[in-house]
Amino acid sequence: MFKWGQDIGIDLGTATVIAYVKGKGIVLREPSVVAVDSNTGEVLAVGKEARKMLGRTPGNIVATRPLREGVISNYTVTEKMLKYFINKVCGRFIFAPRIMICIPSRVTEVEKKAVVDAATQAGARKVYLIEEPIAAAIGAGIDISKPCGNMVVDIGGGTTDIAVISLGGSVASTSLKVAGDKFDEYIIKYIKKKYNVIIGERTAEDLKVNIGCVYPKIQDTEMDIRGRGMIDGLPKTVTIHSSEMIEALMEPTMMIVDAVHSILEKTPPELVADISNKGIYMTGGGCLVDGLDKLLQEKTGINVMIAQDTVSCVALGTGKALDNLDSIK
Repeated sequence: MFKWGQDIGIDLGTATVIAYVKGKGIVLREPSVVAVDSNTGEVLAVGKEARKMLGRTPGNIVATRPLREGVISNYTVTEKMLKYFINKVCGRFIFAPRIMICIPSRVTEVEKKAVVDAATQAGARKVYLIEEPIAAAIGAGIDISKPCGNMVVDIGGGTTDIAVISLGGSVASTSLKVAGDKFDEYIIKYIKKKYNVIIGERTAEDLKVNIGCVYPKIQDTEMDIRGRGMIDGLPKTVTIHSSEMIEALMEPTMMIVDAVHSILEKTPPELVADISNKGIYMTGGGCLVDGLDKLLQEKTGINVMIAQDTVSCVALGTGKALDNLDSIK
């Protein structure tokens, strides 16, 4: 017997896909990576299994991330990935769920259509879109329906979305293609320049997660990494300190701080007054880089708070938005 599918809220992230099901909460959290056989086009692995293959595959297998900088870069693979995740969440007997997917705040109509088409092809009955900062604000437990200003800075894998929200909509917003992935890129560049050692994306991410920081720490931490020497091409081990991470990450971090500054400049004075009373909310996995909140607080003079369960905020928000679809419409 078939029955109508559940409502699913999906945070279709550049780095991670998180799914929320009404009444069950977060049911899926997997890396948005797909391994495809380039000869047959067959999907070999999705999510955690595929992530293990990044940078380690033979010629005929390609492990890719079908989303780049918050938008779909490979339509066919994204559709297959969504289909896999929807089947995993819904099981066999349920078909055609209603799905709400979040998108960066400044995407084009073409990019929106790509998301809707991919989800429809993957088996959704109806697809709704919601802007990431609005979903993040709902997920962080902020009441966005009132006529007062709330500022949300959502730092994901591919994009940083900054918005001032009042009466359920964005008053001023921007989307930067500087976030977690860009941090990794800058770490790779820094180590290449300083130590003449080439490291991969996964090693850069491990560095960012374990010792990455953008504000001086009381105690300097260190981590050993292995890479390939640029001069002789042989394996090399280097010890990296957290103080070096500040140097490596300062440029992309300041881009985010400047963007927050420019949004505050575009915001009506009444709402700026609300924000200075309430503070700035930070969400998304990228905001967990040590000291980012302190740096933003120092540069803006406004109290900065990191939301609870910051990584799942957007997915929780999409789920809650689905529950209150009528009021959001």
